[in-house]
Amino acid sequence: MENQSANVVLATQTAFDQATALAVTYGFSILGAIVLLVGGWILSGVISRSAFRVISRIHGIDETLARFFQNLFHYGLLILVFVTVLGQFGVQTASIIAALGAAGLALGLALQGTLQNIAAGIMLLVLRPFRVGEYIETASVKGFIREIGLFATEMKTTDGLYLMAPNSTLWNTPIVNHSREANRRQELSVAIGNEADLGAAKQAVLGIVSSDERVRAEPAPRVFADDLTADQTVLKVEYWVKTREWTETRHDVIDRLKSGLVDEGIAIK
Repeated sequence: MENQSANVVLATQTAFDQATALAVTYGFSILGAIVLLVGGWILSGVISRSAFRVISRIHGIDETLARFFQNLFHYGLLILVFVTVLGQFGVQTASIIAALGAAGLALGLALQGTLQNIAAGIMLLVLRPFRVGEYIETASVKGFIREIGLFATEMKTTDGLYLMAPNSTLWNTPIVNHSREANRRQELSVAIGNEADLGAAKQAVLGIVSSDERVRAEPAPRVFADDLTADQTVLKVEYWVKTREWTETRHDVIDRLKSGLVDEGIAIK
């Protein structure tokens, strides 16, 4: 009986000693892991915020793109901290990194179209072929830019409809930006009868166009014969205006040409 009691006491003492040794061994590892996690979280936040401030100061970098790189730094550092913590417990981090790489490759293949849109979105935000508020036109879409995201660009058409275009469709096609340049040329055609005096008609058209204060003096407006048929001559009118006044000026000049040429006795075909 005494031997049995002694064996129980010895086993209990042995178990306690082993538990103490494990607690000491892994206690420091757990404490180190907690310190690494907390320190890594704080450090990743500081570095990512600093990266955002630096990137956002770069000329031409949009805030959306700066936020993207901020999150990229933040979560990339957190993954590095997590792998380091696992290494504290004897886990083979090389296999974890290989598994993460394989998972990233599989995810990239599965989200190939999405990643293509992200890459296109980054290029659009860096190179800035268009900005919010500008009117653009491509082979497939046209409208005013409302928001440029990493995945898609939101637009508003001239008739008030909402339009979302994937960034890859905008990046892989020629873009005509109607709003980027401050001034824009306007062209109009006026057909007059061949019985009219060509020189007088040119002067009349030039005077009517130049009388509009929105028409720029430089480059100067010009009028020239662009086509000729048996019963009419087509005059081409070219002038420059501010881009934001392009449409309104066109409408007003057409009205003035009609009434002004009639007053001059020049028949419009």
